[in-house]
Amino acid sequence: MSFRARLTIIYTGFFTLALLLLGCGIYFSVRQSLYTGVQRDLWAATQQVRRIFNAGGLEPIRTPTGELRLFLRGEFIQIFNNPNLVAQIFRPNGELIDSTPNLGGRSLPIPEDALKMTSSDVSSGYRLVREVDDMRLESFITPLVIEGNQQVVGFLQISRPLRDVDRTLGTLTWILVGGGAIALLITAAGTALIAGRVLQPIDQITRTAQGIVHAEDLAQRVAVPPQQDELQRLTVTINDLLARLDSLFTAQRRFVADVSHELRTPLAAMQGNLEILDRGGLAHHDIATETVTDMRRETARLIRMVNDLLLLAQSDARVQLRSEPVELDTLLLEVFRELRLLTQGVNLRLGAEDQITVSGDRDRLKQALLNLGVNALQYTATGGYVTLSLERCGDYACLSVADSGIGIAEADLPHIFERFFRADQSRSRYSGGAGLGLSIVQRVAEAHHGHATVASIVGRGSTFAIWLPLNVPPAPTTPKSTSDLVQAGNS
Repeated sequence: MSFRARLTIIYTGFFTLALLLLGCGIYFSVRQSLYTGVQRDLWAATQQVRRIFNAGGLEPIRTPTGELRLFLRGEFIQIFNNPNLVAQIFRPNGELIDSTPNLGGRSLPIPEDALKMTSSDVSSGYRLVREVDDMRLESFITPLVIEGNQQVVGFLQISRPLRDVDRTLGTLTWILVGGGAIALLITAAGTALIAGRVLQPIDQITRTAQGIVHAEDLAQRVAVPPQQDELQRLTVTINDLLARLDSLFTAQRRFVADVSHELRTPLAAMQGNLEILDRGGLAHHDIATETVTDMRRETARLIRMVNDLLLLAQSDARVQLRSEPVELDTLLLEVFRELRLLTQGVNLRLGAEDQITVSGDRDRLKQALLNLGVNALQYTATGGYVTLSLERCGDYACLSVADSGIGIAEADLPHIFERFFRADQSRSRYSGGAGLGLSIVQRVAEAHHGHATVASIVGRGSTFAIWLPLNVPPAPTTPKSTSDLVQAGNS
């Protein structure tokens, strides 16, 4: 079932419920009002007959014993004249004395329970609804009492046909049912029409997205509606998602191409060395030794590249770092001692050495600093200098590596931390660089809630810095340590 159909059914269902509650409320309100009017008419007629009764409804008669008593006269009821009401006078034993002419010969006996009323029931009376000759009537019965001694001399029954009440309620029922049905049909049709128009932009977005998927062209975008509403925000979000996916897929394709290119060179070199050995190189000791040395160098390069790729993959998978206190000044001295073995004519020196301790993964911070140092040594000519520094800058610890090398062009600075990016491969003093070192530096800094920066002037040198916050709560320790992986990458 389509969303449009579900929306139409749900809205019509709620409208039906509301209409049903409203109709029931109107029906029972009108019904109560009509019956209240009937009871008001019966009570007014009862009061009128009582006044007639008090004026001349009793007749004094002397008993055989000579006692003078008052007896009920039935003729007074004829004075009451109302075509919509029927009045009847009964003796205390329930015998009918007289009734108004509009009764039409129908028999409306007084119920046995009504004969049990006393003088105290004059105000409350006795009510009943009954059906006589397919006609419903409501009756109100009260005792007739002599005012002096509260003697019950008879009963008065006022009855009213409910034909007009039933007719009115029937007409009201048909109006509510018929009008409700028409309203529901109009509501359902209107809801379907409005839902179709409201969902039309969503259908357009869906068709456009399907076209993008089928064409496998993430460069396309969904047309943004001019109205500033939820659909416009949805469209903008979808376009942002498509741009993000396009960027990710482009980066993935470039990553695969770069990895393939970087792996092809050492593998081709190893294959050439194997062919040399296969063609008789093993018979010549010098050739065999040189070939094996080249293969070891290419193998070490492959190992470093694979370890760097694994480290970046773990960073992308948000593998949490170990969290432990790290003395950055001690780490700086340790890196300085290891880099001295790689200087080859470059002056390596220490700058500022503040004593700072942060919480983080010592092995990864060391690898990041080593990558910066090795990178600086590679791009600095003999006689130049590389300076390692540690300074406290506000709420951050700044590990920096400055060199007097050839520098980086301003156009290349925004891409310097991208994977496999090398501004100029001819700058490297050692072959085999894969362009992953600075990407690892940036990932390590971000994993420690910090960031990496670079400043450079062509021909004068560059300064790389790792900024680490001092007041970051330690991250939970992950059981999967990457120390061995980092050490293998530095071997």
